[in-house]
Amino acid sequence: MLDFMVIGAGVIGLAIARRLARAGHEVVIVDTADAIGSETSSRNSEVIHAGIYYPTGSLKAQLCVSGRKALYRYCAARAVPHRQCGKLIVASDDGQRAALQALAEKALANGVEDLQVLSVGAARSLEPALNCVAALLSPSTGIVDSQQLMLSYLGEAENAGAVLSLRTPVVRGMHKGNRWLIGLGGSQPDDIPVRTVINAAGLEASRVARSLGLAPDRVPTTHYAKGNYFTLQGGKPPFSRLIYPLPEPGGLGVHVTLDLAGRVRFGPDVEWVEAIDYAVDAGRAERFYPAIRRYYPEMADATLVPAYSGIRPKLSRDPRVDSDFRIETEADHGAPGLVCLYGIESPGLTASLALAERIASGLGVLPTQEDAELFHV
Repeated sequence: MLDFMVIGAGVIGLAIARRLARAGHEVVIVDTADAIGSETSSRNSEVIHAGIYYPTGSLKAQLCVSGRKALYRYCAARAVPHRQCGKLIVASDDGQRAALQALAEKALANGVEDLQVLSVGAARSLEPALNCVAALLSPSTGIVDSQQLMLSYLGEAENAGAVLSLRTPVVRGMHKGNRWLIGLGGSQPDDIPVRTVINAAGLEASRVARSLGLAPDRVPTTHYAKGNYFTLQGGKPPFSRLIYPLPEPGGLGVHVTLDLAGRVRFGPDVEWVEAIDYAVDAGRAERFYPAIRRYYPEMADATLVPAYSGIRPKLSRDPRVDSDFRIETEADHGAPGLVCLYGIESPGLTASLALAERIASGLGVLPTQEDAELFHV
């Protein structure tokens, strides 16, 4: 009987599989796609978040802060491309000063201890193209090559004996005795006996949970929040750091992100969709210009071109609700040997190692010394 089946080969599923396999367990990772991390994990800002925005005491806050520290250590030790470039969160007018101060206080309560309050002069000395009345500098924010990170997680999992099976959807599941019998699509005709199943299917987590026989009232609804990104074309990049406005309902606002080559992207916006569709409507750029010009007034017309989009799995469409990560076990859904992860959106990439540690420790799986040291240096 297989020890663990991880459903989902995104950054979270791969991190969990890596952690379990390195502890000496037999692990199989299955995914419906033909490549790892082809959805949310590779369609995002690739930002290593500091842990500023999330409700104090939430899983997002806790796992972002611990995960960020572990992720920097992991990337440095394994030469995963990344850069601790820092970011500025800006108040564009005097009416936003109080909100900026409240954000600084929330960050401190979350354990983000290096945030700096900057005057307009200090902010513009760092980023001369910036328009603001005040700003917060987050030195511990950075960027990472998400694809290389996932390849690193997968490589370490496979080196420890884990097996990846792509184009392998989960079509059914039943718990019987002390095991799960998992029916897979693709070339596998027989049900696979598994001791513990981990549903890390991201956008499809709710559907997978229902396919495993969970009662509908035990499965939260996953809503799709599409975020579109546009690339700035022409000229020298105006910023060397990430630039964020104050958060807006449903997201962090249209912000400046950089890739590791220094290219500038703007996004994401929030577009609620009913089905997965990654096409970017070029016309949405017209909504970006006024938002960007609040902090970058020299933004020229007709300089944004569609880049890509991503879809975030949200547990609420109410902009007043700060939905947290949900990690559900038998105590929540009634099915033994099953862990379901719902609503793993930002800062999931940053928190990937910490989420894996939380899942593994909850299952009683002790870490290797090297993995323990990622969190206790």
